[in-house]
Amino acid sequence: MLSKLLAESRRTIVFTGAGMSTESGLPDFRSADRGMWNNRNPAELASTEAMARNRDEFVRFYRWRIESMRSCRPNQGHRILADWERRGKVHGIITQNVDDYHEQAGTRRIAKLHGDLGSLRCMGCGKQYEAARYLPPDAMTACECGGFVRPNVVLFGERLPEEALDLAERWGSGADLLIVLGSSLAVSPANQIPMLAKRNGARLAIVNHDPRPLDGFADQVLRASIGEALSKAAKELSENEGHEGGSVL
Repeated sequence: MLSKLLAESRRTIVFTGAGMSTESGLPDFRSADRGMWNNRNPAELASTEAMARNRDEFVRFYRWRIESMRSCRPNQGHRILADWERRGKVHGIITQNVDDYHEQAGTRRIAKLHGDLGSLRCMGCGKQYEAARYLPPDAMTACECGGFVRPNVVLFGERLPEEALDLAERWGSGADLLIVLGSSLAVSPANQIPMLAKRNGARLAIVNHDPRPLDGFADQVLRASIGEALSKAAKELSENEGHEGGSVL
């Protein structure tokens, strides 16, 4: 049981992917059936080539992504993870997601591997802007310095932010339990972190509806929604803590 792994762990790290956010209603832009935008594969638009080739279309696509993010809210899974962090059961969250739902739910220790869709930056001077700058139809995409203002996310063709990746690798190598929630584990180098944890002696738990490449290495695989799996684990942990508390009196 996931609750047993959590109860026995002294340093749990959680690794979240797109499935964590789709349970809030956010579209998974890599999904073949749900991720189409204007009959285009969004993966073709979230790239350095697309940004250079057609900036108007690039901005419209990211306006849609920002609007989608703002229309949804953290789900029960986000709130459970934040509660576990407050209670010392989770020591950090590594996420491939660019939304801010973990932060909204109250989580503080986060390594954001693919950036933050809630902010923009100038490619010229590095000045930071809020994502709302992209929302008007006539969005101001030029900085005062003349540089192009782009989303603060990792595009296809770019490297992951070194600081976030270093933090994620430190957390992964120091974990005694790593829980993967809703990640396809298909994108490198982020998908190497669960195996880094495993090689350093951590137990590995994977929660996903569909089979994943690392299932065979996992100590536990749950075919369930994230909300369902975490709610069940939270209930069992609470019941066990209640029994332990009762035995002391």
